[in-house]
Amino acid sequence: MRAELTFMALTYESNRYLLARLIAKATRKLHRPNTRLQDTVNDVFERLGCSKRRSDRRAAEAASSSRGRAA
Repeated sequence: MRAELTFMALTYESNRYLLARLIAKATRKLHRPNTRLQDTVNDVFERLGCSKRRSDRRAAEAASSSRGRAA
């Protein structure tokens, strides 16, 4: 199961080293006491797998704002 989550998260960050750093940082920030660490890591993988890259978001926002100006 975690392998599928990892492959989904690789669409967010293709560099595995940077992905591991990102997962570690997010796990530290999102972990709640009295919960399993494995569940928190899986949650982080799911969130990254379902989200778009920041650069893709910025490009989409820039394109939508430029369309709004032209109209």
